[in-house]
Amino acid sequence: MQAVTEGDRRKEVRVLLDQIQAHPERDWTAARRRLATLNKLIAPPPRAQSH
Repeated sequence: MQAVTEGDRRKEVRVLLDQIQAHPERDWTAARRRLATLNKLIAPPPRAQSH
């Protein structure tokens, strides 16, 4: 089994967005949930606030 990379996640985001854009008439609830999850996974970690 191969590890999933950030690049793999970014590709999946692009594919899902392309599908949603091509077929807006469909119910994309599950895809939107997946997009939210993927975006959290690829987001940079929050920076610690310095005082």
